[in-house]
Amino acid sequence: MLLSLVVHTYSLRYWFPATIMLGSAPAYLLSWGAWRLLSSVLPARMYHKLDDRLYSVYQSMVLFFFENYTGVEIIIYGDIPKNKENVIYLSNHQCTADWIIADMLAIRQSALGHVRYVLKDGLKWLPLYGWYFSQHGGAYVKRSARFSEIAMKKKLYTQTQSGTPMYLVIFPEGTRYNPELKSVIADSQAFATKEGLAVLKHTLTPRMKASHIALEAMKDHLHAVYDVTVAYESTLTVSRQRKPAPSMPEFLCKECPRVHIHFDRVDMKEIPPEPLFFRRWLHERFEIKDRLLTDFYESEDDDRICRFPGEGKPSPLLLSKTLPSVMILGALTLPLLLTESGRRLYVRTWVYGTLLGWLWVNAFP
Repeated sequence: MLLSLVVHTYSLRYWFPATIMLGSAPAYLLSWGAWRLLSSVLPARMYHKLDDRLYSVYQSMVLFFFENYTGVEIIIYGDIPKNKENVIYLSNHQCTADWIIADMLAIRQSALGHVRYVLKDGLKWLPLYGWYFSQHGGAYVKRSARFSEIAMKKKLYTQTQSGTPMYLVIFPEGTRYNPELKSVIADSQAFATKEGLAVLKHTLTPRMKASHIALEAMKDHLHAVYDVTVAYESTLTVSRQRKPAPSMPEFLCKECPRVHIHFDRVDMKEIPPEPLFFRRWLHERFEIKDRLLTDFYESEDDDRICRFPGEGKPSPLLLSKTLPSVMILGALTLPLLLTESGRRLYVRTWVYGTLLGWLWVNAFP
């Protein structure tokens, strides 16, 4: 019985925030839908401005749970620009929590509403979220031969033509790095060898297509590329073996005490536009990531293990940045749940919003 109580208490650490984050989705979507209708006769720039503001409110609420609630310490190596910029965010990919790390950096630059993602095609089936991510400017991509360059270019070009601020998050590896999936790592290393590229140990070989298309489609709109390397301190065993990074549920269960983020801003002038040279440039950036992660996981110096080289500075997130969003979304959600008509609208939003969203993202990728 005691064991059951412990397990139940542990699961509540995840289910409590997850219920609030998912539970507020219909109220958020209804608010966004009302604005979408009202703004249909207004310039696209005005729609995107408030859409970004609404998105910032929702994602600030998400960060309240992933950062303030969990108490995770964020250590940043490098200087994040104080001014907002139009950028492509390139990072190594290990787990579902990586999406939240991009938000953590963006809110420290007051650019949270500008975050948009290049997502794996299967994620478009997420109820409500799959459709909204597309509406907010995200792009869904398929792997290998099924990759639609035209659809992605069109999506990004439309965004830049309307002057939409851009903080586009891309994970060039395409697949999450998991040290326990030896076959995936071996296949990635074999591909690098075949292509005459350096073999990487702590990341997978990056694929250039999505990154290069984004760079090409938005070349006159972008200021820089943010090259980000992320390491979770909880991913090293006592025997100094790397283990899988925490999933979102594990992160919310406070299994990661500290996240280390190495940040490097690369000016657009330093990035070659030609595909062949861009591919080499991208791989070289991942070679740098691999060296950083090797130092992090394999340093023989006990004072440097689980640290990136250089000076890391703790970067706490103030409650004033996140708690108001929790209160706003709570105020929008509670009226729906406390009345019979509100509950009907709430359920119908989940059901019909999901079905219509699935139809929309397939008809207009």
